[in-house]
Amino acid sequence: ITNKQQRTVNDQKGDRKMKEINKIIVPVDFLTNVDKLVDYGASMAEKLSAAIHFIHVVTFPVGDAMIGAPFALEYEEKMFTDAQARMSNLLEDNSKRCPGCTGEVVKGDPVDKIVEIAEMKDSDLIIISTHGARGLEKILLGSVAERVLKRAHCPVLIMNPFKKQ
Repeated sequence: ITNKQQRTVNDQKGDRKMKEINKIIVPVDFLTNVDKLVDYGASMAEKLSAAIHFIHVVTFPVGDAMIGAPFALEYEEKMFTDAQARMSNLLEDNSKRCPGCTGEVVKGDPVDKIVEIAEMKDSDLIIISTHGARGLEKILLGSVAERVLKRAHCPVLIMNPFKKQ
């Protein structure tokens, strides 16, 4: 009996009313711990027989507009193109481990875009990594993971890549 069949049996018995997890959103930032997050997300998706949709949000510092329009636009386009190439590599590298996984690169505020895409894709779970920001950095920037947790329409699992698994 598979996990999904067991959940269905349990639901029919009235043992629990938890929504089945079929779609998982995994925001990636392509920084040092992205491999740990992707591995964790793929492992969860395997266990739950769920599909993964990776998201990378390209954000531009406010000061970029002051640099000058031609340079800023060129810089933004290069960042976006580089992110698309990295997303293609991520999908290709993980095609065997999580068949059918998809991904996209978007521009904007990370929290807004993650929450918006999770709702649009009718996702059942968001798996996001924390960066371990402390002190002044966290006070000034806040935590993307924490803000996603507060605004998401679905459960959010926050993974700490700094702890040994």
